[in-house]
Amino acid sequence: MTLTWILLLLTQIICTETKIVHVDIRMDGCTDSDGDGMYGLDGEEMAHADFTKGKIVMTLPEFADQFTYVEGTYEQAVGNQEVCKHNLGLSIQANKSPAVAEAPPMSSIYPRDEVKVGTGNTLICYITGFYPPQINVQWTKNNKNVTQGVSSSQLRVNVNDGSFSQFFTLKFTPQEGDMYTCTVEHSALEGPMTREFDVEVSEPSLGPSVFCAVGLTLGLLGVATGTFYLVKGNQCN
Repeated sequence: MTLTWILLLLTQIICTETKIVHVDIRMDGCTDSDGDGMYGLDGEEMAHADFTKGKIVMTLPEFADQFTYVEGTYEQAVGNQEVCKHNLGLSIQANKSPAVAEAPPMSSIYPRDEVKVGTGNTLICYITGFYPPQINVQWTKNNKNVTQGVSSSQLRVNVNDGSFSQFFTLKFTPQEGDMYTCTVEHSALEGPMTREFDVEVSEPSLGPSVFCAVGLTLGLLGVATGTFYLVKGNQCN
């Protein structure tokens, strides 16, 4: 499969009476065997065409103002894919299968929630800045491959430079001493890139308890001393 990827970006500037400017985006991309149709606003994805399910999938978070695209949007996305692949073939032929520009990915790994031993959590491996979009990700736990509980987000284009981003997740139950890795393979890398996450649960500090105990002891000694001198004073009278 050729790695050539062709993108068609359409943007429209919308100005309101209050002079707020928004950028409406439609992106159509394809290879000779795959494709993507994304709709967004101000650099954020709003929806994408799922060519497996045969429909437009809204990707807005629950707290956002919900809306849907007009009827026929999915069919238009399918038509755009046919045009994209036709143009891709012409481009490859005209340029005699040119080398594909490449950009290596950057990655980071972090837990979704605060880590607590024995409590279910999710590890997130965020990969961004890569081109072309083909990428391979592998998880391990204590140096053993993990395939259960893994998932990935929709591939997303970075509007500023045309590179791509994607989230990969792993459901896990942390135990003290466990080590997880997320390994990324991409054509722009000289070798696999691995990020590690060690389960480390810090012990509660003894400092506050010690200071409280010392303070309480000194306070009681102060009360006892004051009471002693008060009694002695009354006896002198």
